[in-house]
Amino acid sequence: MYYFYIIYSERFDKFYSGSSQEPWKRLEKHKTTSLNTFTAKYRPWELKAVFEAGNTRGEAEQIERFVKRQKSRNLLEKLITPDFKPKGKLAQLVRVPHVRN
Repeated sequence: MYYFYIIYSERFDKFYSGSSQEPWKRLEKHKTTSLNTFTAKYRPWELKAVFEAGNTRGEAEQIERFVKRQKSRNLLEKLITPDFKPKGKLAQLVRVPHVRN
C-alpha cells in the first residue's frame, strides 16, 4: 500500500505533502536529513494526516501531483480535518490513523 501524507510546521506555518510506502519513516527523514531541502528549512514537522492512496507508487504520485498542482492551502487544511470526506479526484483517499508505535 502507498500513502499520501500531510505534515505541518507550526513554527513556520507551512504545510508539505508527499507520498510513500512508509509515511512514518518518511517523516523521520524530513525531520533529520541534513540536505538543503524544503523540509529541512522549516523544521520541526508534525504529521497531520495519512491516507491510503493506492496499491502502486504511480497511483500515490498522481494524488500527490494533483494536490500540489492545486497550490491550495485551503485544500490541505480541509484534508487534515478529520470529518472531511474527499470527493472527485480525491475520492479514493481513505484516512488512516497516523499514530504509530
